Amino acid sequence: MSRAPNYEFQEWWNKQREKENLDLFEDKSDQSSSPFIAVDVSGSGGGGGNNNNNNNNNNRSDPSVRKERTRSARQLSWVCLLKFQQIASTVGFLSNGLIYLVRTANRRIVSRDSPADSSSRLYRAIRVFLIVVIALLGFELVAYFKGWHFRPPVGSADVLGLVGVFYARWIDVRANYLAPPLQLLTNMCILLFIVQSVDRIVLILGCFWIKFRRIRPVASVDYDKNVERVEDYPMVLVQIPMCNEREVYHQSIAAVSILDWPKERLLVQVLDDSDEVDIQNLIKAEVHKWQQRGVRIIYRHRLIRTGYKAGNLKSAMGCDYVKDYEFVAIFDADFQPTPDFLKKTVPYFKGRDDLALVQARWAFVNKDENLLTRLQNINLSFHFEVEQQVNGIFINFFGFNGTAGVWRIKALEESGGWLERTTVEDMDIAVRAHLCGWKFIFLNDVKCLCELPETYEAYKKQQHRWHSGPMQLFRLCFVDVLRSKVSWAKKANLIFLFFLLRKLILPFYSFTLFCIILPLTMFLPEAELPAWVVCYIPGVMSILGVLPAPRSFPFIVPYLLFENTMSVTKFNAMISGLFRFGSSYEWVVTKKLGRSSETDLVAFEKESEPLMRSHSLHRSSSDSGIEELSKLELSKLAPKTKKNRLYRKELALAFILLTASVRSLLSAQGIHFYFLLFQGISFLVVGLDLIGEQVS
Repeated sequence: MSRAPNYEFQEWWNKQREKENLDLFEDKSDQSSSPFIAVDVSGSGGGGGNNNNNNNNNNRSDPSVRKERTRSARQLSWVCLLKFQQIASTVGFLSNGLIYLVRTANRRIVSRDSPADSSSRLYRAIRVFLIVVIALLGFELVAYFKGWHFRPPVGSADVLGLVGVFYARWIDVRANYLAPPLQLLTNMCILLFIVQSVDRIVLILGCFWIKFRRIRPVASVDYDKNVERVEDYPMVLVQIPMCNEREVYHQSIAAVSILDWPKERLLVQVLDDSDEVDIQNLIKAEVHKWQQRGVRIIYRHRLIRTGYKAGNLKSAMGCDYVKDYEFVAIFDADFQPTPDFLKKTVPYFKGRDDLALVQARWAFVNKDENLLTRLQNINLSFHFEVEQQVNGIFINFFGFNGTAGVWRIKALEESGGWLERTTVEDMDIAVRAHLCGWKFIFLNDVKCLCELPETYEAYKKQQHRWHSGPMQLFRLCFVDVLRSKVSWAKKANLIFLFFLLRKLILPFYSFTLFCIILPLTMFLPEAELPAWVVCYIPGVMSILGVLPAPRSFPFIVPYLLFENTMSVTKFNAMISGLFRFGSSYEWVVTKKLGRSSETDLVAFEKESEPLMRSHSLHRSSSDSGIEELSKLELSKLAPKTKKNRLYRKELALAFILLTASVRSLLSAQGIHFYFLLFQGISFLVVGLDLIGEQVS
């Protein structure tokens, strides 16, 4: 009696053939044979042993059985070869990636264009910390191989030797003198971490309540339906401050020039602070082009360029004709408002004499350009969807974002106007207006297109300014907050939530807890950092942070790691602003690449055609915006060569975390090991400038 064919093996093998798209075992001489192959995989047993032996004897003399066994052996050998091929491909891919990483690191290490951060105080402190950590790891490795890791050395100096005596003394010192203060600092940071997490959860709950109850500001007038006379439209001034914005200047000018608002009730100021003559000429030509099309637009250039953006805006507000205007809309050079932007924002001022600001939300044209822009989109989506919207609905106050907003000029004047004392002039004017009793409205459904920085260098400089400026402002306005006539609840919100918790405590505990305390607890095991602080709460907070951008859920882990990686930049900026170090007053324009220039220029050209016809302006073929831009491109100087750089602080912290992960591996601490490993890799990737735009 013959055995039944082994169908399971045959079905598995057929799946392998379909997966690899290979027809390896087609036998032309056996076209009429059964498609299944009988494979004897089990031994004989029970009372059928004699019959099996007889069958085996018959099978030895049967050529078809021998052929099937040969084919089965060939199949198994091919399966092994396929597996080896897959393994070889994987190894080759990893090897190529490692070789690319090493070559990139070597090229950027020898480059002379790396940022000169080696002279900073923080970098010197991190470098000393790295040396100490490496020395401690070497000491622990010696103790581990001698068996002292699990059983501390006990005995006389003659028995233990010099190393054993030092290690025994080290255990005593770290347990009695080093671990207690470290544990105290750890508990303090954990408490701050919990408080900040609670604040984040409260904001999320507030956002859910707004969505559930469908709460949103309501305008008292609709200019498309209720307003017919041009005189009923308020006078609006539009300002576009810019400085050396070669790539994006035409986007904002074109977008603002086609705003759907009566021409005689609108004036556009292009406030150019560029110090390069060719860029000034390009912007002048762009302004002249739109003047020829009937747009009321003027070009202003300061001879004395002091105060950065605040000085530029202050100078423009000093013009005599500004007194004729009621509102001012501000757009940075890379922002592109929709034609109906003013009709969606200005109506909210009607009937609200205490309203100072209407802020629109940002939308990003390049949010999917690379990993860096995707992570920025997560962060800023939470900022607008949750922080700005909740604060605007419940307390009528939030920080002005510096652009895509409409101000009541009277509120600006009563609050003291633009001041040049900090690098966050937008937050400065918002705080002073709030202390004067003015209210703000945030419109989550009105979006203004803009561009995210695509290089880590540009993003790092932007974050340094955004986190050093608030500390400058807090130091300057703390007494003014206490002396103001607003309620104590608003004072407490400003001091403890707006400044301390979200601007000072957040970067402090994030850097201290995950970049300093966590590695130290690996070498001082008597001080403990619970796993729920390392893994669970950060994981939950990351999930909450991604909720406003649900398409970004696959990037939860990179988002968590990158936020911790950016903590070194934010911590450094916070300390610089708080203690008035030199770099805190550095105002660097965030470089943009003008990703949407060509398509938007075509759209703006089409939008401007009705405007031109209404004013009997005729374009010749040479006046086309695209052709004009092509001519102006000839006058541009050769752009500076862009290079990826090396960031020493991030690299030093990467080696610290990777060293601590090795120490964690010796102690078999699973969660701590994996967190340190992946966080160290994250710092390494950022330190080698591999996260943003890559320049060949």
